Order: sequence, then structure tokens, then C-alpha cells
Amino acid sequence: MGGLCLCFPAMTTGAGSSFGTTCWWGFSPALDLQRECLESSMAHLCLSQDDLPELNILLVGSVDGRHVLRTMSQAHRWPQRRINFYIMENNLEVLGRQLLFLSLALESPEKMGLQEKSEMFLELLGNSLIRSPTAAYLQEKSDLFIRYVTDPDFQQRHLGAVDLSALKFKERDQLESIFRFWRNPDPQAFPIARLWDLRVRQYLGTRYDARRGVCDWDLTMKLHERGARVIGGREFYRWRDTGVAFELREGVYHVPNKTLASGRLLRHKGELVPARGYWGDIGTGPFLPFGIESEEPSLLKTINGIPAKSAQEISLYNVTSLFHELAARAPFPPPPPTPEGASGAALAQESPAPNPDPDLQDHKAACPEHVRIHFLPLGCTARLPCKSQYHQHFHLLFFSCSMVHALTPELQLVSAPRATLITELTSFLPDMRKEQVDAFLARVTAMAAGAGFTPCGTPEGQNQAWARFQRQEEGPEDPLCPLLAPNVPPEDGRPTHAPPPVCPWPSSMGGDVNDV
Repeated sequence: MGGLCLCFPAMTTGAGSSFGTTCWWGFSPALDLQRECLESSMAHLCLSQDDLPELNILLVGSVDGRHVLRTMSQAHRWPQRRINFYIMENNLEVLGRQLLFLSLALESPEKMGLQEKSEMFLELLGNSLIRSPTAAYLQEKSDLFIRYVTDPDFQQRHLGAVDLSALKFKERDQLESIFRFWRNPDPQAFPIARLWDLRVRQYLGTRYDARRGVCDWDLTMKLHERGARVIGGREFYRWRDTGVAFELREGVYHVPNKTLASGRLLRHKGELVPARGYWGDIGTGPFLPFGIESEEPSLLKTINGIPAKSAQEISLYNVTSLFHELAARAPFPPPPPTPEGASGAALAQESPAPNPDPDLQDHKAACPEHVRIHFLPLGCTARLPCKSQYHQHFHLLFFSCSMVHALTPELQLVSAPRATLITELTSFLPDMRKEQVDAFLARVTAMAAGAGFTPCGTPEGQNQAWARFQRQEEGPEDPLCPLLAPNVPPEDGRPTHAPPPVCPWPSSMGGDVNDV
């Protein structure tokens, strides 16, 4: 996609919806997927070559890496397992952001302190404008990521936990173009303040002058009523008005966050032209992934019915806690009592001061043990059943609310026996009325049934945010059952996968079946 940025009102899409056409963050809190995976699913884990149980997780549309981060950080709480994440998205900018977040999370304490890392993560995740030090870090990482996508050997030496080998050469070339755009220091290459206001104006229409009242209504009557009571009015309106969700330091937030730019072809004067703009969420905000629940109960206390801590403060504590656990393999110590009105930054404990080294050779990430993160080609779920290595492979499958259309009956071919399925719901989308939220859940339940899954309670935490299902036992009435051979354990008693099925979907599914 070219670097042309067109800002004509007639070319802006999604005028009637605050959801947008590109997801930059999730609409549900981060999950520890080992905790949410059902015991019956865990019972069917196979042993890896090093005799560790191997848990394979498919994430479709998780967009911000929050589930990967929390599952990796809290892996020390569970019996030792080898965990494979398979990440599938529908646009490359989101893949690039997840690579950025993973690289930031794995920075060594000698290079970057814990508090600085947490604040920078939240800035890049949810702010339209960032500070100059954060912009400099993004430019530095963009140079590194260009080497990652053009030199696989270099990437494996420096970020061995990530596997990019499944990406097509065309996708690698496009990722390189995205990273080159990220490192462009020209702020006019992505005038996010103008683009944000344009999105808000076209979404609200005649209600634009009353946008403060619209914001208050959506917050109190929609988000608060559905469980996100800790989001404060001041921080929510600031984000709705400017796109800046997290002001964690007293610095100046003035550099456009180029990771929120995405390209698309739009029709202008009868011709399709490339445009780069902001096509993301302007209704809910980036507070949900880390800011509405916490394992630390003191953060969720209320004073006279009003939450004592804001979503920003809770987000900072939760992200800091996860980064601490990821590095130390131990729980984050609870915060000391703080005076009323104390800054949320006081809850985060500072690590040793950062000591950045500009030499690329010193950028080796501290990769977690027994974790592998595989980036799959865009929109490849329809082709997964045609690949033998994915037959009955996934013990847990996660689908975001924007990607549930990919939940098709063929996916039971790649689901392990008694696999767990978690789908994100639309409870926290302000544009959705209650009857629409209920209709979405009914539709998801029907789609899951078509793929061989039955409802099985909800994950812990914000129960309105997800639905959980379990794969049914195979029976002769299952139309896909003849394609699935029974599991026959080898002589040494280890469980194994059944032989791969013959792919019943030829090239009419779109794309070569060997692309994955």
C-alpha cells in the first residue's frame, strides 16, 4: 500500500459505526489461556520431543497480543508445558503491532526499566499521540523489524520465540513497507489529530456539538452497565476527543503513533486509489484489555460507590505485573497502601535504569522457555483443515468478535478431541443494543454448534465478555466424522494425532491450499 494519505470526508468509511474497519485492541480483558482451557481439553495433550505436554492454541483476531502476554507471563503458575501460539489476523498492520508488543515485553531489564517498559507499552497500544522517547524507540525497532522480515536467520538469533516462516513472501514485503513507514520521522505522514477528528465528525454527524453528552451516555448507560465501571468520565472523554487514552507522565504527547495507521483502497472520483488513515475504534477505547479487572483487589475498591482507581491506573499496574512475572517467573508483590489521590504510577515498582545500546547486535530478546509464537498468513483459517500438520492440532481456539465469521464447520477437523473454544462477545460495543448483543450470542452459539462445539460456562472474570464452548464427542451422525480417523496410541503408550484427512475443499476455497 502506498504512503498516500487522503483525508477527504467522502472517502472515510464506517460513518455509522464507532467500531471501524480495523481492530487495534481487543474488546475484552486479557486471559490466561492455560487457566481457561478445560481440564478435558488438557487431558488430550500430546507429548513433545522433550517429553513435555504440548498445548497448541489458535488465536483468530486477538489483535493486540494480550492473551499471549498474560499466558506467557503466568506460565510459571502451571505444570510445565510446551505452548505453541498460532496467530491469524486479517491485516498486516496488526501483525506488525503484535511483533512490536512482543519485542517490547521481552526487552531485558538492563536495557529498559520495568516502569518505563509498561508506560511505553500502553502508549503504543492505545494513544493516537505519543512522547518523543516512545517515537524514538519505535523508529529503532522498525529498523530491527525490517531485518527480521528480510533476514530469517537474523530474526531467529534475536527473537527465537517467534516464527515468521509461514508468512508469504508478498506479506513479508508488505510488512517491510509498513516498518519503513513507522520509522519515517515526518509527523505529516500520518496527521492523526485531523484524521481522528474527521472520524468523530462523520460518526456523530449532527450530534458532534453535543459529543460530551453522547460520551457520557455511552459510558454510563452502556459500558458501566455492562461491567466496565472503573472507566472514568475524564479519561474516557479525553480519549474520545483526542485519541489519547493514557497520559502516564507529564511529558508532551505530540508525535503521531504511526502503528495506528492502516492502508486501504478507496474510490475517489470513480477510481480506486490507495489511502492511509485511521479506520479503527472511536467508541470503546483501549481500556478493556488491561484496565477493567485485576488480581489485586485493592485496585477495584470503591469509595461512596465510585471506583478508587481509574482504568489507566489499573492498566498500568496490570501490565507492570505481567512484565515482572515474565522476567522474574514469580508473582508481582502487592502494592503498598497509597494515599488517596496518589498517582497510578506509584503502584508500579521501578526496575534498574535503562541502558540502551544502539548496536543491533545487542538487541537479543530474553525469549521465554518452551513458548513458540507462530504468525500465520492472513485469513488462512479456511485452508488450515487442508494441511496435515494441523489435523486435530488445536486444544484451544479463540475467536474475536470481529472474526467469528471464520468459525466454520470445517474447523472441527483441526480441533483436538474435547477442545475448548472461546469467542469474544460484543457486550462492550456502545453501538450495540442489548437485543443485538443477545442476538450476536445466539448466532455465535449456532455457529459453534455447526463446528461441533456445545456451550460450557464462561471464563472467569468479566463473564459478559466471552462465551466458552467444548467440542462434542464424535458420533456417527457427525457429517465430518468419516474424515476423522480414530486415535490409536503407539506401543509406547503416548497419545498421537490421527492420520490427516483428505481435504474436501479444493482450490475453490480461494488461494492455493499450500499457502499456509
